[in-house]
Amino acid sequence: MSSTTAADSPLLSDFLGTQRSLTTFSSLLRQHDSAASLVSSSSSRATLLAPLNSAVEALPRRPWERPNDYDALGTAAYEGNEGKERADKNTRLFVDAHVLPQSPWQSGDRVKTLTGREVWWEEKDGKRLIMPNKIEVERVANKAGNGELWILKGVLDYE
Repeated sequence: MSSTTAADSPLLSDFLGTQRSLTTFSSLLRQHDSAASLVSSSSSRATLLAPLNSAVEALPRRPWERPNDYDALGTAAYEGNEGKERADKNTRLFVDAHVLPQSPWQSGDRVKTLTGREVWWEEKDGKRLIMPNKIEVERVANKAGNGELWILKGVLDYE
């Protein structure tokens, strides 16, 4: 009989690709090496706080758009090489706001996302909420060899 180690277990990146309700976030994450390598590494531990497609679609603008970019540069804010770099930076901030570099994550533990924002979770009225913005967790979808995949009903603050 063989024993299974964390290195033999599926990784966060494996589970993320199986969740149809997370395809938007999954696609954005794969565009950025730092977060993508964290969730696909067996030597790292992370908690991935992935918003549902519906939560990303409900945003007032796309994750790579910022009002101040349009204010400063107009409708050409995301055109050309500089525009692509600007959009990539904004997308990275969005993704990094949803990645915690530790797992497991216990109730009340204050942890900084990859963007440096402090978050924690609490149980209230039978619901798990990511604080301080009270974003509801739909469920903890998977426990992988390198962490956990949490599905969120909303989007964490990324600006």
